[in-house]
Amino acid sequence: MAESAKSFDLITMGRIGVDLYPLQSGLPLTQVETFGKFLGGSAANVAVAAARLGRATAVITRTGDDPFGAYLHEALKDFGVDDRWVTPVAAYPTPVTFCEIFPPDDFPLYFYRQPKAPDLEIHSDELDYWAIRSARVFWITGTGLSEEPSRSATLAALKARDKAGTTVFDLDWRPMFWKDPEQARPYYTEALRHVTVAVGNLDECEVATGVREPRACAEALLAAGVELAVVKQGPKGVLAVHRDGTEAEVPPVPVEVANGLGAGDAFGGSLVHGLLSGWELEKTMRYANAAGALVASRLACSSAMPTESEVEGLIAQAS
Repeated sequence: MAESAKSFDLITMGRIGVDLYPLQSGLPLTQVETFGKFLGGSAANVAVAAARLGRATAVITRTGDDPFGAYLHEALKDFGVDDRWVTPVAAYPTPVTFCEIFPPDDFPLYFYRQPKAPDLEIHSDELDYWAIRSARVFWITGTGLSEEPSRSATLAALKARDKAGTTVFDLDWRPMFWKDPEQARPYYTEALRHVTVAVGNLDECEVATGVREPRACAEALLAAGVELAVVKQGPKGVLAVHRDGTEAEVPPVPVEVANGLGAGDAFGGSLVHGLLSGWELEKTMRYANAAGALVASRLACSSAMPTESEVEGLIAQAS
């Protein structure tokens, strides 16, 4: 069982699905005639993004027992992401997500995750706790807290992890998965007690902390128990504050936006890469911003994740 004991650079846990993106930009779905099929879901995309940067990654999730589920296994393998903890749930179909593309800043999402998404059917007794604890980085998402049994499994994984290495909470607030923010906050609060890094935009930080001003968000996340708070501010860039007093605020990298979806997952994979590389905080944030910008300039999410040379090239071009 030596292979099963392999220590990964990154294990993510959470959402996976099939993204169906219009191949005609600027049209409502009523007028779109052709779509591209891509691997999607934040946890899967972050694992792909880090794998593109040379990291050994795996994802813990569930698909339907159907052709779309088989496609996701093939896609993960093609991207170099280990799929040993991706298993089928016969009762539910693999989710699909449609989007509309109205650059530069309007990309509505339509989730088809009913009656229930398989990735919310992760059970605590199915988890490989040794692998979760031994991974250099473990990454969970807010969606995984939205429904049982995934909620209990996610919290059990965090408790078993016990802040070993780097443990990241992608706040990942999707309002359609919750009745209201007040329902989510207690679970976000509990998760924050067990992680070392929290990452989110202003809407997500507000759900987690009840405050919205960027620096107040960072301070609230640190007070909740994390060591590093990363607050994404859209066109104003990103603010990162560490418990040791180190901080960095860097502007976004300007690009012509094709599709803003997936940029945050590219940012996440690059954040992991920077943390594992031991870079200074500002370098990590600049690198992650550049990776996110590259994906925003491309149609897809997973297949658009950049390589090291592409990120470094954009940084050089922008400096």
